[in-house]
This record gives sequence, C-alpha cells and structure tokens, in this order.
Amino acid sequence: MFHVFENLKEKVNLPRQFTFPFFYTPHPLSVKATEILQAYIRQQTQWQNELSEGKMFGVLVVQTKDSQLGFLAAFSGQLAGSYLHDYFVPPIYDLNDTSSFFREEEKKIVAINELLADETMIHDHRFLKDRYEEMLKYYQSEKDSWKNKLSVAKQIRDQKREQGLTTEESDALIKESQFLKAEMKRSLAKVEEDLAILKYELEGKQNYIDSLRKERKERSLKLQDRLFEQFIICNAKGETKTLLDIFSPIKPPSGAGECCAPKLLQYAYTHQYKPVCMAEFWWGNSPKTLIRRPGKFYPSCSSKCKPILSFMLQGLNVERNPLDYRFYTIDDLPIVYEDDDLWVVNKPSGMLSVPGNVSSVSVQSILQNEYPELDVKVAHRLDMSTSGLLLVAKRETIFTALQDMFSNREIKKRYLAILEGTVLNKKGRIALPLCPNIENRPYQMVSYENGKEAVTDYEVIKEENNQTWIWFYPQTGRTHQLRVHAAHPDGLNCSIKGDLLYGTASDRLYLQAQKIEFRHPKTHQLMVFELPIEF
Repeated sequence: MFHVFENLKEKVNLPRQFTFPFFYTPHPLSVKATEILQAYIRQQTQWQNELSEGKMFGVLVVQTKDSQLGFLAAFSGQLAGSYLHDYFVPPIYDLNDTSSFFREEEKKIVAINELLADETMIHDHRFLKDRYEEMLKYYQSEKDSWKNKLSVAKQIRDQKREQGLTTEESDALIKESQFLKAEMKRSLAKVEEDLAILKYELEGKQNYIDSLRKERKERSLKLQDRLFEQFIICNAKGETKTLLDIFSPIKPPSGAGECCAPKLLQYAYTHQYKPVCMAEFWWGNSPKTLIRRPGKFYPSCSSKCKPILSFMLQGLNVERNPLDYRFYTIDDLPIVYEDDDLWVVNKPSGMLSVPGNVSSVSVQSILQNEYPELDVKVAHRLDMSTSGLLLVAKRETIFTALQDMFSNREIKKRYLAILEGTVLNKKGRIALPLCPNIENRPYQMVSYENGKEAVTDYEVIKEENNQTWIWFYPQTGRTHQLRVHAAHPDGLNCSIKGDLLYGTASDRLYLQAQKIEFRHPKTHQLMVFELPIEF
C-alpha cells in the first residue's frame, strides 16, 4: 500500500501546508506520485475496458514515523467488481464483505424485488386494472344511454300532457316513468356489482404491491443507515464520527465515503502516516453528467466529499481556500461608465457578481456599501472566475428594464476566450441544453430531458501553440454556458484555459466579457462598450 519514491533526482521541498482539496494546484510530489500511478495503470491490461469508461484516482503523499517519504493510491468506488486491490488502499468499509449483515439484508430486498417482478403477478394486476377500466367505461356508457332514454321518454310524456289527459292516462304516464327508472336501476345494478367485485380484487392486489414496495423502501433505508454507521471516519485529531453523524441532520448521499480522498486519509490516519499533499485525477472517457479529461487533475466533489473532508482535515495545517481571503474594495472595481441610472463596470476575475456562499464581497456589495442611498442591483451575472463588462442598475425600475432587455435578447455580448486545443469548425453555433448537476454542484451538465435552452455562436480568431483564441456570442445566459459549451464533446471539445471545473487549473480562467451593446433603458441611446484584451 505504501509506495516509496525512488530515483528522486532533485530535492523537493515539502509543502508547508496540506492541500486544500477543493481548489488546488498539485504539488510536484503529487505530480510525481501521479506519474508513477498512471504508469502502473497503463500496465494493467485486464482493467483497460472498464477504465475506458472513466474513473477517478487519487494519490496522497505521506511520511512515515521514521520520515520516509512515499505515497498511497486509491480509486473511487469499485474496480473490477472489488474494493480490494494490492496496489491501492482498502475502502473505509468493504461493502463486498459476504459475511456481513449487508448480504443477509440484501437477500431479503432481492426477494422482494423478485416478487414485484413476478410475471404472473404483473399480468394479473394489469388484467384486473384493464378489466376494471373497461367495465367502468361500459358502466358509464350504459348510464348515459339510460339517461338519454329517460330524457326522450319524459319529453314524449310532457307533449302528451300539453294535449290534455284523462286521470287514467296521467296515471299511466306516471307508472311508465316509474317503470323505466326501475328498469334502469335493475340494468345498472348488475354492472355495479361486477364493478365492486373487480374494484375489491384490484385494490387487494394493489395493496399487496404497495405493501411490498413500502417494505422494500423501509428495509433499504434501514440498511443504508446501518451501512453508513459502519463507516467510522477518522480525522487528524484522532476523533471519529460515522457518516450519519457527519451529514446529520440530512442523510448521506449514495456512495459517500467511497471516493479517493476519504479512503487515502483514513488509511494514513489509521497507520500513523503524516499526510503531506494530495491530488486526484481522471482516467478514461468522460461520463455523461460531468466533463472530464483523461489524466487531468480535479478537485474533490462537493456533494459527497466536502462534509467528510471538512471533518477529516481537522487537525491538519491545511491551505486556506483562496476564495475565502480575497477582499475587494471600490478601488478594485474599475468603472467603465456611469450616469444617473446605471454603471458599466469591469469586473475582475475572482470577484463575485453578487454575494454568494464563498464570499459576501461582490460587485453588488461593494457598490451598495459605497452608495447606501441607492438600490444597487446587478442586471446579469458573470462567473466569479470570468472578468469583464457587467451592467449594474442604480434603482429597481432600471434593473427591471435591463432584465426585460436581456429576456428579449436585446442586449448583445461578446466574450473572448483562450481554449486548450484546436477547434474543427472555425465558425458556428452550439446548442446544448443545460441544467445543474444536483449531485455535484456547482457543475452544470448537458441534459436533453431536463436542460434549458442554451445557445452560443462562436468565431475562431487565431490558433497558436495548440491553443485557440475565440469570440463567443451567447444567445442565452445559462450558468457556466460558455464553459460547458467549450469543453463538452458535443460542443467544441476544448475547455477554456484555466477552467478548474471543466478543464485544467491555471493562474486564472481565460474568459473575458469583452464587449457589450445595448440601448439605454431611459434615453434609448445606443451604448457600446469594448474593453482592451487583457490576456
């Protein structure tokens, strides 16, 4: 499990702080460990088909008690149907332990699934349901027919009464009406009886199915909770918590505790190794829900790993989140244009458009603090890592007018980006619907089922050193639209340089909102602003 660094030709200084796993540049030791691990993976021909589908791997550089330097390796989930492989650290808890309670309870759940999938029961339930619906239609048809017959008979009787009737004739008409109603009741009674029998049988079958589903759900939830209790997580202080405790009061997501980083840190703590630095990389093809590049480094996931690592890293001297200590003032926010109604600002890369989870300091908060008498509202948003032109309203009416203009696509924007790689078509349109990846925020994903329309026109400016300078003209304004459209295989298949989420980290995200064109919401004068290219 512990792999010694061999043939380190140059002395590598150890990092002073451990890697912040959600925003990092890999330390040279992590890079070296990754190169060794990737060479090992290439040699394992028996895994190549499975690995081509994509998997996350991780390395953790550690020091032993006698200061020997080496690294640990891990993979997410299972590999070749097992959690256990000699080269890699074991799981925190092995779900494949056939002697565990998990297998016994799983058998009961499987048995319920088999009952629910029984063809005879499915056929009987469908037959009863179809028969009941047919009988219900027939009953309604008969009922309507009788109502029509009674209505016609009544009209005839009314006509006779208008002509004048003897007492005997009048009594005869009353008896006729009573007879018809009695006939209708007798005729419908048999159908109602058959309907009642079918409904009783159908409800009995449905109640049985519902009880099986309820039992399956209850057993699954109890099993899941019990499994999460088996994940006893350690931190650098020597404290332990179960997954249930870590995620409380909500339930842990499926697969929590099975990612690379928790496995690596758990093994290091339980074997008294000192964590030095770590990195995670993708191997294989990109999954449908995320954009991944083979061999590229990626941050730990937020939905599963963030709560776990927040506990596991306690007691380590960890790098600060670079987003936590960025502080901006009005001096850091260039004003390109200002009048009584609005500002056009040049938002720096790294500054939020509006207050968010990572920081309350933003374009909106800076301007609001500087001008407390105004109702400052940002009319649209740029990603924190994106720089460039941003419209900010000074009052609600201007904000609403600008919002309407954006909705009606009356505001034209042009972005400049540098892409990693070359683009096949030098000009075109990308139309890939986008929606949030609920399991891994803040990532966005392409989804033709749940995504909202997202359209981007583009034009290549130049290509140089396997990089592409490109103009983007977004026709819609979805979150991360340009970043996903650039990186996705069905888009340009070239991530924007410095895109930590969908590509490879760099000194910044090379995306600039470089030009904006609109009519002033009050004066209707055409306004055009264009920034110098900053990279």
